[in-house]
Amino acid sequence: MWTVAGPSVHIGLPWALSLLSSRHGWTESCPGAGNVLGLVPVVGGLACVAWCLALHFVRAPRGWTLEATPHYLVDVGPYRFSRNPMYVAALAIWFGWALFYGSVAVLVGACVLGAVVVLVVVPFEERRLEARFGDGYVRYRRRVPRWLGRRS
Repeated sequence: MWTVAGPSVHIGLPWALSLLSSRHGWTESCPGAGNVLGLVPVVGGLACVAWCLALHFVRAPRGWTLEATPHYLVDVGPYRFSRNPMYVAALAIWFGWALFYGSVAVLVGACVLGAVVVLVVVPFEERRLEARFGDGYVRYRRRVPRWLGRRS
């Protein structure tokens, strides 16, 4: 699923949305120097997603399954700095594409994705993680910020 859905959502969809609006900064079908800087968060975000997926694969005690709430808690790698590094990475990818394509449509898509993640997905996941892991997740939540940074 991740080999098809991930690239489709985070690469194909931004490209398709970019066709709906003009590409600011582009000349003769080529990105300008400022647009190319958008590839930095795209590549960084893709690398972070790959790292997170690898950590999930290694940590899965009963094999890797697609389910809303895993049976294991990952607290290493990027999960030391954010409880949601995959969402941070996905948003970096989308905002990077918005800059690369110079597209208002992709920027709107990134904002919609961000709003859904912040207002719906993360609160839902956090409730399920706390229900499954109890005090272990509460301690993790106190130690690691929801988005970015480092708590003492």
